[in-house]
Amino acid sequence: MTDRYASFVQTGAGRALVKRLGLPDPPRLRRHTPGDPLVPGPVLLGSSARGRIAEPAGKILTAAGVELAEPVAAHDADRRFAALVYDASGITDSSGLRQLYDFFHPQARSLVPSGRVIVLGTPPAECGSPREATAQRALEGLTRSIGKEFGRGVTAQLVYVTREGDAGTPVSLESTLRFLLSGRSAYVSGQVIRVGAGTAVAPADWDRPLDGQVVLVTGAARGIGAALAKVLARDGAQVVALDIPAAGDELAAVANDIGGSAVQLDLTAPDAPIRLAEHLASRHGRVDVVVHNAGITRDKTLGRMDADRWDSVIDVNLSSQERINDVLLERDLIPAGGRIVSVSSIAGIAGNRGQTNYATSKAGVIGLVDSLSPVLRERGISLNAVAPGFIETRLTARIPLTIREAGRRMNSMAQGGLPVDVAETIGWLSWPASGAVSGNVVRVCGQSLLGA
Repeated sequence: MTDRYASFVQTGAGRALVKRLGLPDPPRLRRHTPGDPLVPGPVLLGSSARGRIAEPAGKILTAAGVELAEPVAAHDADRRFAALVYDASGITDSSGLRQLYDFFHPQARSLVPSGRVIVLGTPPAECGSPREATAQRALEGLTRSIGKEFGRGVTAQLVYVTREGDAGTPVSLESTLRFLLSGRSAYVSGQVIRVGAGTAVAPADWDRPLDGQVVLVTGAARGIGAALAKVLARDGAQVVALDIPAAGDELAAVANDIGGSAVQLDLTAPDAPIRLAEHLASRHGRVDVVVHNAGITRDKTLGRMDADRWDSVIDVNLSSQERINDVLLERDLIPAGGRIVSVSSIAGIAGNRGQTNYATSKAGVIGLVDSLSPVLRERGISLNAVAPGFIETRLTARIPLTIREAGRRMNSMAQGGLPVDVAETIGWLSWPASGAVSGNVVRVCGQSLLGA
């Protein structure tokens, strides 16, 4: 679906009209193309006093071929950075927050379009005192505000890095830095990401971070699922694409296009989890990544909704995930180092009129991540979710024009996202190098004004 307004804004007449009338100004976002450098320019890396993450972060960036720039005390109009990365882990009380101003104030106008801001901190629960926890929690307000202030496609994220285990080593942090700095994260902004103490395995080739991995994608016949299958295959995965028999032709086309395999299966069938487990066991012997993407909508206000609409949405969007996880885990088909990624929605965070069934199911997915990820961590398996906002698909094309335009413009990017934006985020969470990233719900919404 084409966003004609965003296309018009890129013309000379469109630029003039936007400037004169103060209309929304959707920037042209930097998205990933294979072979691109990680960032299109130098990165400014700063640190608070006694920050513990700047050194490993600097090693990661240097090894990735990134040019690190030296900070200066005042703004220099000639200096341009692709990203600003700041280690705030050394801030132990509110007075230390001044260090954030001292770093970002001189550089607020120095980022290139689609630049990146990343702040690194300590999880408040791991802080040694209430004052330190208070200061670290304050970082969320900084990054979310920067994401709304800087404009021009600039994104801002907060990454809490645990003190436990090996998470301070470059391998554990590297996948997250690479994702957030690259064009893969074009529509992700204002997020809080936690890097824990799980096992992370760096790939031999960062252009193919899923080499040798068997990945199951449900709901793969169209939309986000089809884009996801393509991105994962591009990154080296052997993709098992699953969808309902009614979508068999589209599913086969997706699988053939990426050199993957197709499985036609109704996930709500009583024997579906066992049939799926037996298929994966006989064909592959395991599944390294399970992506629960299948989902449906059956919209009505609650007072007018029949029981079938409620039951079908809960069953497909939430209960089927639980049933599949149970069987795959019971049969040890997801090995240590495996990853599970579920698709939630900002409707599960903010709610949505006429979608009580859908919002309930998607909030349940977030509950699944919260409750099951600590259990799976003991088995060396990570569990995360993505929560898409307004994504340009056939479903959103059916939304009435005024509501559709509001959905597109009510975010920091002033535009809808693309299926590939969701796919790239799921791809990052699927990498073996992201094994230390677990228990996260990452919104792919251009920092929507809706929800938390």
